[in-house]
Amino acid sequence: MNVDLSGQVAIVTGGSRGIGRGIAKVLARNGATCIVTGRNEQRLKEVETTLQAFEPSCRAAVLHVENLEEVEAFAKGIYGDLGRIDILVNNAGITDDQLLLRMKEEQWDRVIETNLKGVFNCTKAVARYMLKKKYGRIVNISSVIALMGNPGQANYAASKAGMIGFTKAVARELARKQITANAIAPGYIQTDMTEKMEERAKEGILSLIPQGRLGSVEDVANAVLFLVSDAASYITGHVLNVSGGLYI
Repeated sequence: MNVDLSGQVAIVTGGSRGIGRGIAKVLARNGATCIVTGRNEQRLKEVETTLQAFEPSCRAAVLHVENLEEVEAFAKGIYGDLGRIDILVNNAGITDDQLLLRMKEEQWDRVIETNLKGVFNCTKAVARYMLKKKYGRIVNISSVIALMGNPGQANYAASKAGMIGFTKAVARELARKQITANAIAPGYIQTDMTEKMEERAKEGILSLIPQGRLGSVEDVANAVLFLVSDAASYITGHVLNVSGGLYI
């Protein structure tokens, strides 16, 4: 899918590897000035170099999405430098798995703060600048786990389900200003983390997926590209499953 995003500014959180990195590459390849955030400075430098091969104005920055003050200062700086923020992809997220009765309070808090509070912080900070332009595309990367649950992931499932509810509320609030807000719920995607899984575990997962394969990072990135394009201008408050039929 080819989309002309020339002149648009996109922020992708959690973009130093995996799905976030893939999303940033697709947006930059289609002309967007992509600002990637994460916590690992070395990986951010690497992805910045990669993105600048597509669009020289791309950059990367360390950002702790759970810190509202830091996020607001970051968004203000981007708007001040570039004069606009057109696209926000809330992808930053972590897991800290444990069965409910063994889960510690700090495990719950840490996942909720990054995955859900981080989405609130980034959306709140960026939406004010989208409202100035009366245009924006917000895409929140949730998970099929939000829709179907998974043992040992009560904190992760809650954070991703909360993200879907948040998306729908924000979509209603911002719709009249030509700002759309949608969520994507990826299934099992082939990343560095899934590469480390034991073969038996992979086979068990594949048996649950009607298409019989893990998704690719590009599968998710192309869904994001569609939702930020003009072709999706009348779509808001939607949850797009990218799971190969895992959740139907």
